[in-house]
Amino acid sequence: MLEIRNLYKSYRNFKVLDGLYMTINKGDVYGFLGKNGCGKTTTMSIICNIIPKDDGEIVLGEDGTNSIKIGYLPETPSMFPYMNGYEYLGYIAYCTKYTGDVKKRIAACLAITGLTEGGKRRIKGYSRGMTQRLGIAAAIFDKPELLILDEPTSALDPEGRAEVMNIIRNLSDTGCTILLCTHILSDVERVANRIGIMRDGRLAAEGSTDQILAGFGMESVEFRLSDPDERVYGLLRDMPFAERVEINEKIGFAAADVKDGKTGMAEALKFIAANDIPVSEVRLSRPTLEQVYMSIVGGHWQ
Repeated sequence: MLEIRNLYKSYRNFKVLDGLYMTINKGDVYGFLGKNGCGKTTTMSIICNIIPKDDGEIVLGEDGTNSIKIGYLPETPSMFPYMNGYEYLGYIAYCTKYTGDVKKRIAACLAITGLTEGGKRRIKGYSRGMTQRLGIAAAIFDKPELLILDEPTSALDPEGRAEVMNIIRNLSDTGCTILLCTHILSDVERVANRIGIMRDGRLAAEGSTDQILAGFGMESVEFRLSDPDERVYGLLRDMPFAERVEINEKIGFAAADVKDGKTGMAEALKFIAANDIPVSEVRLSRPTLEQVYMSIVGGHWQ
């Protein structure tokens, strides 16, 4: 749906994008991550043709014709406070030159975003969450093939965040391709199937969520021990499939770092059965997205 090749953008002597390559496939919910100032908003603005690029290529659409429709929700959407939701979407219909049944589309977009009743109220009385949801309704009004959301849950309370995340999840279920830019990593883990992490004007990591998490260090098989003794601890220290073993005898805990989680778990279960290890729980632990993100943006990614 979107391919960015060798994209450059500078503001005077400050280079914001430094040879960016990025790929979003049809149907992806793509989590776009990075520190403030790393070039995320600049990238989205160039995609939407709001600002010009210095160099590089942006290819839109499966056929590469650049003729797809794009919906965009900026971080702080600006609306007419004297309008209500229905009137504002009527204005959006006029701006997009929507050719379908405008009243039906307004009703559908308000229903999708949970604003059927709220759409009758003046925008000046909207909460931040209602404003964000109306912004999404405007962004999807002309049925875009690519939807770009810049910090859609920023400054929202937990209820508002959950509402917006449900909207994103439902839009994804209909096949909409979504570029989600946010600092809230738990939201990305909930809805994104692919992730790109920006650093120094280019992507430091890109791939499926599983690939990004698996590529960070080791996964670990963790054991909760029910009745350990010195024999058990001795066996655990010498587990042949483990790259490294950590043991805490005070709480009856052991962790074995493994290169591959699925294989490691299978080997651990065989080891437990063969050596009669008393365990109350065995589980596979992997790095969190927060750990991966902090490692990459902090400069520790190898």
